[in-house]
This record gives sequence, C-alpha cells and structure tokens, in this order.
Amino acid sequence: MTAIPHTAVPRFAELLRRHRHAARLTLDQLADLSGVSGRTLSDMERGRSKGPQHRTVVALADALVLEGADRRQLVELARGGRLRDDGNRSTGLCELPRSVDDFTGRSAELAWTANLVGDEDSAAVGQVGLITGAAGLGKTAFAIHAGHTLRPDFPDGVFFLDLFGMSARPLPADQALALLLRALGVPDQQIPADPAEGASLYRSLLRERRVLVVLDNTASEEQIRPLLPGGGRGRVLVTSRRLLAGLEDVRRLNLGPLPLLDTTLLLSGITRDRGTADDDSVLTELAQLCGGLPLAVRIVGNRLVSRPAWRAAELVTRLADDERRLDQLKAGDLKVATAFGMSYEQLAPPARTLFRRLALVTGHDFDAALAAVVGQISVEDAWDVLDELIDLGLLQDSGAGRYRLHDLVGLFARERLKAEDPAAEREAIEGTMTSWLVRKATVAGRWFERDHGHPGHPGRPDAEFADVTSDEEADHWLRANVDNWLAALATTASGGRHSAVLDCAESLYWFSDRWMHAPHWHEVFTLGVEAAAALGDPVRQAGQLNSLAWVHLLPRDDPETALRYTAEATDLATPSGSTAHLASALHHAGGALRRLGRLDEATASETRAAEMFKAIGDMDSYCQCLGALGTCLRDAGHHAEALERYLDLWALLNEPESGVRPTVAEFIRPIALARAGECLGSLGRRPEAITKLVEAISLMEQAQLSAPQAHSLETLASLLADEGRRDESSRAYARAAEMFETVGDADAGRRCRDRVSTAL
Repeated sequence: MTAIPHTAVPRFAELLRRHRHAARLTLDQLADLSGVSGRTLSDMERGRSKGPQHRTVVALADALVLEGADRRQLVELARGGRLRDDGNRSTGLCELPRSVDDFTGRSAELAWTANLVGDEDSAAVGQVGLITGAAGLGKTAFAIHAGHTLRPDFPDGVFFLDLFGMSARPLPADQALALLLRALGVPDQQIPADPAEGASLYRSLLRERRVLVVLDNTASEEQIRPLLPGGGRGRVLVTSRRLLAGLEDVRRLNLGPLPLLDTTLLLSGITRDRGTADDDSVLTELAQLCGGLPLAVRIVGNRLVSRPAWRAAELVTRLADDERRLDQLKAGDLKVATAFGMSYEQLAPPARTLFRRLALVTGHDFDAALAAVVGQISVEDAWDVLDELIDLGLLQDSGAGRYRLHDLVGLFARERLKAEDPAAEREAIEGTMTSWLVRKATVAGRWFERDHGHPGHPGRPDAEFADVTSDEEADHWLRANVDNWLAALATTASGGRHSAVLDCAESLYWFSDRWMHAPHWHEVFTLGVEAAAALGDPVRQAGQLNSLAWVHLLPRDDPETALRYTAEATDLATPSGSTAHLASALHHAGGALRRLGRLDEATASETRAAEMFKAIGDMDSYCQCLGALGTCLRDAGHHAEALERYLDLWALLNEPESGVRPTVAEFIRPIALARAGECLGSLGRRPEAITKLVEAISLMEQAQLSAPQAHSLETLASLLADEGRRDESSRAYARAAEMFETVGDADAGRRCRDRVSTAL
C-alpha cells in the first residue's frame, strides 16, 4: 500500500477518499471488502458522517490495508469527529423554530439558498446569504423553512438566533456570540471574556464544521460582523429589514411581495381545513387585498379559520374599505400595522415626516422632486431621506429614479399622517403639491408648442422648473408622472381654479399627438372644456371641444361623437371670428366624415381647413390637412393622385423655409412617407413601397409614434409576404403585434400574431 504524504491535516472525509483512490477501489468494492454499506461510505466521504464508530473505522482500515501512521491518523480523525458530534448534540441551544406546513411559493428564492450552501467547491470561502425585505414579507418564515429544507446538508447542526433588530434594544453582538458558542458545544468556562477572542473561536468552529447558522432580525452591520464566518464549511443566513449595505462579500437576496397566484395558494393552504367552502374568486380577491404580504395573508387566513361559519365575502367587503383595511388586518397578536410601526419607529424625525406626507401622493409612484415638494425640503435632502426609507423597507425603489409605497404601507402612512399632522397643515401641503404638479405639467406641455404662437401662451417655457430643458425631458416627465399630474388637475378643477386647469389642458395639445393612445386625454380636455365654460371664454372652449373631437377620432374611434364636438366648437368660435378654431373644427370634422365614408364631404371640409390655416400662416396645421386630403383620395381608390399628394407633402416638410416647426415635421414626415408607401403598394409597385415603409417605420420609432408604426409594420409584412420574403414578413408581423399590444389594441395584436406562422 502506497503511503499518502502528510502535507496538511485533512478532514476524515477527505482522508478516506484519498486512501480509497490510492487503493484504486470504487465505493462498491470498498463496501464489499469492509462490510460497511455503500450508503454509509458515501455519507462519510461527503462529510455527512464525520465521526463513525471505532469498529467501522477499523474495518475500513483493514480493507484499505492501512498501517502505522496512516492507520492511526484515520482512527484519530474519526474519534475527533465523534467528540464534536457529541458536543453539538448535547447543547439543545439555538434550536431552529418549527416551519409551517402551509409554506407556499418562493421556489426561486429557495433555489438561491440551495446554491449558496451546496457548492462544495466554495468550501474554502465562508458563504453568507443576506435576505432583506420590508415588514410582513415573511423573511423569518422563509429563512426557517430554508433551514429545515437544508438540514440534511448540515450534519453538524442548524442553529437559529433572533437578534431583535427592530426592538428598542437589539441583542448585543457579544451576547449573541456567547449564545452561539454555547450552542456549538463550548462550555461556559471556555468562552473567552474578550469579544475578539470569542469571535475568533466562533470562526474556527465554523471553519471546521458543516453547520448552518440563521441570524434573524438583524439591526446593523456592527451587530452582525462578529457573527460571520471567516471561511471553511459553515454557512450563515442573515435576515434584516435593513439593506445592510456596508457588509462586504455577502450574497444578497431581496424578498418582494408574493405573486398573486402564490398569494392565493397560501391563503387556500391556511384555510383548507375550515368547515366552510370558500369560492376561489373570493379567495383571489382577498389575496389581492393583501398585496402579496405573507403576514397579511396569514392574518386573513387565521381569522377565517378561527371563525368557520364566517363567509370570506364578508371579509372582502371589510378589507375593500381603505379607511378600515389596516384595522381589519389583525388576528390575536398578529397585526400588520404593528409590523410597519416597528420600522417607522426606527426612522429619524425628518424621515418620519416625509414618510407620512408621501401618503398625499396619489399616483402609482413618484420621483425625488415631488418628494421634496411634499416634504418641503431640497431635492438633495429628499434623496437622503428616501434612501433611509428604502433601507428600512418602507419604500420601494422601482428604478430610473422612481419610488413607490406598497399599498398597505401607504395606508399605514395615511394613518400616521392623520394621527400626527394637523388637518390645516395636511391641506396646505396637499395644496402646494397639487399646484406644483399642475404648473410643471403646463411647463412641460409648452415645450411642444414653443414658437407656435398659441393664443394666450408665451412662446418659451417657464424658467421655474430648471430640470425640464428639452423636449425629451418634458416628454419623459409627462409620461412618468401622468397619474400624479392628472389627479392634481382634477383636484384643481374641483377647487375652482379654472384658469390653471385651462392653461394646463391647452399646453398639452401638441404633446397629445406624441402620446395619442394614452387613455386619459378625454379627461384632460373635458376638464379644459368645463374650465373655459366656467370662465365664460367661448373661444378657448371651442379649442378644447376641438381637442375632444380629436380624442374621439383617434384614441376612441367614435366619429359620430367627434362630429358633435366639432359642431359645438364651430357654434362657439363663429361669433368671434376665430379662424384658427374654425379651421381646426373643419379639419377634425373632415377626419370624422372620412371615417364615416362620406368622402366628398370630408374632402370639402379638409380643403376649406387647409385654405384657412395657410391664410393665417399656421403651416403646421396646413400640412396636417394636406395629409388628410391625401388620405381621402386614397380611401376613394385614387391611389396615383393620393401618392402625388403625399410626395408633395413630403417635399414641403423637407423644405427648410416651409415654416413648419421641426417637432411637427418630425411627427408628420414618417406618416406621409408611410402613406406614400401604402399607395405604391396598391399600385403594384411593391419594391418601392417596401423601401418607403422601412424608412417610415424607422422614423416613427425615433419619434415614438407607436400606433402609426404598428399599422405600417402590418402593411409592410403583407407586402413582404406578397414578394415571397416569408421570413422578413413573419418578423414584421411579430413586431406589429408587439406595437399594437403596446398601444392597447389587443384585437390587432392577435390578428398579427395569427399571421406570423402563416407568413412562413
């Protein structure tokens, strides 16, 4: 038998494996020779059994023909392992709490923990998994469930310690260290008095043993650092509401709300044994009202289980009331508001103030600038406070500088606001926020009408909002904050501030062309009509009626209603001789008439509108009328004449001295080019049509014209199919489907998806 060099003291499992390989034996062969089962041998070599009985080790040494130092070393390592095992089994301290039988979901997260502990190649590096998340997300339940699931991988023990991180007095690190050392079998008299020496002893034990330590409810990096391994076989799972961003070399897992399906399954599991059968749809409603928080689901389920005769629909009714929901989310000593309150109490006073006031924000999310307004602080200070709220899990960072409150956290913030802030102060802050949002929306909208000479408005945006310095920034802000400024506009209208409402609605006219299929334009321009009527201004009311007509032409596709609005606009604008509004009414009426198939009337209306716009020097609107006239010719089947009209329009839009604003030309140019491509296709000139459409689609993508782009992609796909270019046709149909779905046209999206496979 060849001796193995003694370069370092190996583990029992490693030494046994070396000797078996040196003897050129398989596990089965060694089992036959020694009389030890193959499974037992496998457990030994994998480190699951570190201290086998003496007679077993002797049998293995005989089978491997070990003598002298090799034999003594194998026997001594097994004896040391038995001593350590005995020490671990004798303490009974820091025992892992029981796991609930109805634990549901988190499969990806459980796989993450399995990967963390299961990589034998990383045994030389201590692995720490940090699990963070807001109150009520089930971090502790998850860590306990993971500990029970992983127990077979840790033959030296699984330990659990609550660090009381959310209490007024978290467990000191030296006390936590002493508890863990006792759990690991160190007698009290051998625990070092010096914390640094204790931490060193703790790390040495984790280096040697295959143990898992679950450290729950951590308060800070300072508390946890002495409790982390320095390398070796031990693993540690840490949970905390705080992000603990100062910890280095840890793997991070942030728990989010459960998906609705898992939330419903969890609720079903909790209530499965109650006598009353609950309708699945009712349980789904309850799950939705819980917002994906396992704590809330547990409370709802426990309430139903404790009252078997109670109908779940009754609880749905109670929870649907926002004012009462948090009060209903309690069962015995479990209460969602209490969980949130523990995090709230950890905040510094400025952070508490901002947190409460964020309940006034009505939109789905918000940015730091709006937070600064409600907090009456600088944007720079708002960033710091928002970071503190995120760190404690009271605020979610949704990316791209956007933040949001979980629905239930938002209700808690509202409760704190009512309890701690006087009504007059709340109303003043809300008024400031509302006014700021409407002003900023107005300023952003004016970026799209500057130099247009719109009646009653300056040609340049207000300098008050320095962060909006381009079309792109204005576009981004209006889209990202639509929930907030739209709610503010409605609040402003209900408060009787009609001039501010009308200014805002008018400023958004040109921007609405860029986002034509957004669902809220009907509300914006209806508020504008009502504001103008309240101010007794028939001319501006006519303008808003024309905007409503546009809404019913494009986003709503209701030409009859559009005609009604244009008639009202004409009646209001005629007495004052407002050429711009009369021409606009004619233009929108032309569009409605064309959609109704009344092409002669549509052509006449668009022709008159074009003449009037040209007479007053409104070349932007004049070009729109020219495009509409081309569409009338196309719909009438006069494709050659329509093509000529579109090409003339294209040339005008590319003429530097045309008088058309660049932003308007950017909008009309790709549409004119696409219409020319459609006419060429109808005339049988498919290669030319394809070239025009490809260029138009590229321009539409740059201008973010999703709806026209979708239609042009569908036309292109059809032409490519006719040309036998099947692969390209299929890709174009797929892109068209995506664009239709983006603008909310599900029927067109399905139509294009159906054509993807048939195009091949």
